[in-house]
Parts: sequence; C-alpha cells; structure tokens
Amino acid sequence: MKLDGNQESIQAAIDAGLLAGAVTLVWQGGRVLQVNELGHRDIDAGLPMQRDTIFRIASMSKPITVAAAMTLVEQGRLALTDPVAEYLPELSNMRVLDTPGGPLEATHPARRAITIEDLMTHRSGLAYFFSVGGPLARAYSRVSARQRPDGWLAEIAALPLQHEPGARMTYSVATDVLGIVLERIEGKSLQDVLTERILGPLNMTDTGFFVDPRNRGRVATMYRLNPDDTLDPDAMGPPPVTPPPFCMGGANLFSTADDYLTFARMLLGGGEVDGVRVLSEESVRLMRTDRLTPEQKQHDFLGMPFWIGRGFGLNLSVVTDPARSRPLFGPGGLGTFSWPGAYGTWWQADPSADLILIYLIQNMPSFGVDAGAAVAGNTSLLKLQSAQPKFVRRSYQALGL
Repeated sequence: MKLDGNQESIQAAIDAGLLAGAVTLVWQGGRVLQVNELGHRDIDAGLPMQRDTIFRIASMSKPITVAAAMTLVEQGRLALTDPVAEYLPELSNMRVLDTPGGPLEATHPARRAITIEDLMTHRSGLAYFFSVGGPLARAYSRVSARQRPDGWLAEIAALPLQHEPGARMTYSVATDVLGIVLERIEGKSLQDVLTERILGPLNMTDTGFFVDPRNRGRVATMYRLNPDDTLDPDAMGPPPVTPPPFCMGGANLFSTADDYLTFARMLLGGGEVDGVRVLSEESVRLMRTDRLTPEQKQHDFLGMPFWIGRGFGLNLSVVTDPARSRPLFGPGGLGTFSWPGAYGTWWQADPSADLILIYLIQNMPSFGVDAGAAVAGNTSLLKLQSAQPKFVRRSYQALGL
C-alpha cells in the first residue's frame, strides 16, 4: 500500500527502545485508508497496540469541551461575550500582576471582566504552572486537581492574572474553568454534559473521564523516557474506573483513534457526521476561525514561535498561510485545524484535502523544558521528535499532496 512507508520513523523509535508503541490513522474522503498498530500498549505485559487501545488524550480534551459549550451558545444559554463571573462569582474582582513574573502581592484590579471567549482562546490571564514564570508559576504548581471543582476554582481565583483579560494568549487552565461553567449551568457533572451533548450523539463510547472496568486492559500504559534511554512504565498510575470528583475539561479525557476520528470528522463536516448534527455550521466556523490579533501573534507560545502561518480559533490552531506554516509544522492546507495533547497525542484535519491524520502515543513529557514541543504536537523529547513529523510528511507525500 502506498501509505506503508509513513510508519518507518515510528517503528524506528520503537525498535530503538525509545517508544513503547503507537496507533496512527489516515482518513480521507469518507474512508479510513490506513491504521497502524505499532509496538506495545504495555511492554511488560506483552500487550500489543491495537486499533481500539484507549489513550489519555490530555489537551485534545479541550476542543470537545468547547464544542459542548457551543451547543449551549446555540441554545441562547451562554454567549461568548458573557462575563464568566455571571456563572462563577469566584472570578469577580480579579487582580492582575503589575509585572509578569513579579511578586504576587504587586497587583492592580483587572480593567475588564474575563469573558467566555477569553476562556476559549486562552486570553483570560489565567495560566498553567509551565506557561508562566516566577512566583505565579510556583503558586499554580501548588494547586491540586485532586479535589472537587469548587475548591480548585477558589484556589485559582485567589491567584492574580498573568495579564489583562483579552490582552494576549497564555496557555492555561481556562478550559477547566469553562468545564465548571458548563457544570453550573447544567447542574450536572461535566462527564454527563459531554455525554449528552457530544459523546453520546456521536457514539463516542470509549471517550470519557474514566474507563469502564471491563476496558481497563485496553488502556495504554504511560511511559517516560529516562536519561539513559530506558522506558519507565511508572509515569502515571492506573486509569480511574469511576467518575473522578473533578472532571477537568482541559486535560483528562480518555479516547481512541476511532472515537476522535468521529469528532474530527464532525468538525470537518461543519458540525455533522454520518447524518448526526451536534453543532451548527456557524458554531464550527467560529471554532475554526483565527481570533488572534497580529500583535498577539508576536508573542511566543510556550517558548516557541507557534504563530508563523497559523492562528488560533476556539481552542483549535488554524493554518492561515500554508507556505509559512509548512517548514515549521509540516504540511497542511489553508484552514487545517488541530489541537494536540502533551502526552504525544496529535491530530489534524485538512479541509483542502478532505484529510484527517491521527497519531497516538503515551509519553510523559517534562512540562518545563519540553512543554512547548509537547503542545506543538511532537512527543516532547528530542530523540523522539522526528517520529510524528515524518509520519505526517510521508502520509502527505504518499497521497500526492
């Protein structure tokens, strides 16, 4: 098959002992053209990667949470311009650091409220511990997600913002906050909100914040590559088999290649897939339209020049200039959209070629030095970074694109 060569870089990393395994998928024009099942989902147990292997998809969770929020926008129960504090009063009267990286005590009142759109575009001024520096980074690192949403939100709300709402993009816990907005509006857990609005209608039965006990053996083990080039299988504990107390809409979903393909096809198809519509064409257009200003694109993203030939919609990166984007990020025509995960999970949908590529591995990055590379869609470790880009380039080449 003409696509067979696209797996060579991944298999080489597996053969070198740098990667446990991967599942990749190529879909075009209504058909799955290829699925690669490479290596093992658990090396010690001798369990191979399979098409239905379940992965922690990290920030690939974010577009799903945003899509669920857009269904509420369509119903008039939420608006992009709404102040978040209407739903989460904890985020009223926020304060902003006088100097990014400066002392937490040196702040001033925010000039305006954080909006729902700010959450969806990471322009709220909220942060992650790895996306900022100084005392604010240390403060975020001390906030535990192993508590209920209200307690977590209270701790986040007590921290100053990195910058004024809307001023620039800082990757952040904003999508987790958005998930709490959905829970408050609906009066139910984010798991239930996503299931009712997105996962259930699309029959994404293997996607959720926990894994059915019957499917626990299908979950890929999370590995970390040690400095001596050995794989450490203890990078993350076993998956939860019951709903967690805090369903983090920005990070904690599990999914499979086929489930995420269905979601990506829905976005590529303007909100509908296989006769099932979950979003309006307008909602999908909003998600897939660049919203960053030219000035905001001058700022690096997690230490990387991420916005060359690209922009950002509602938690989707969007190719705005393929010629400028391609040298840094690989092939993808105008309007190609994506948002990967820090554990090496990656996908993109290219409307110019009616093409979707999915690449799933389980590799725990160092969220300090490696954060930018991880979010960019590489595997976050220098010795592995060629595997995914080569898979993408070779897939496009094989298809004559």
